[in-house]
Amino acid sequence: MPSLPSRVLETFPNPEPSRDYWVHIEVPEFTCLCPLTGQPDFAHFTLDYIPDNKNLELKALKLYMWSFRNEGAFHEAVTNQITNDMVAATQPRYLRLTARWYVRGGIFTTVVTEHRKAGWSPAPPVSVPAFSQQPSTVNPGAGLPSANN
Repeated sequence: MPSLPSRVLETFPNPEPSRDYWVHIEVPEFTCLCPLTGQPDFAHFTLDYIPDNKNLELKALKLYMWSFRNEGAFHEAVTNQITNDMVAATQPRYLRLTARWYVRGGIFTTVVTEHRKAGWSPAPPVSVPAFSQQPSTVNPGAGLPSANN
């Protein structure tokens, strides 16, 4: 097998450390095992973070997430472990990890964890007014003759 699961979260230097910007990553196929029954649990993880000096390398993230496949873990425990490992690897300004666990026994579970770097203050949000859409972007081709005319 060319790739193997790994608990190493590799990083690379932030290409723009002077700017706050969001990185949004979705992992829709996370799998681990129920620690009580041994049956598989499936989750969709959503990671949003504002990097400081390091970014997560995506191939390493894929191998890291894969490393939980045969491990028993409660939803809350594994979500917090992943958050702690990501924070340790990247030291982000901000990180939110949302784990949406698929239904099991008629119950859905969602676990949300957050981390904020000490002393970091986010920039205030900017409100951008909505612009009206131009006719050509609302219905492309509107007003043009059809092939039947």
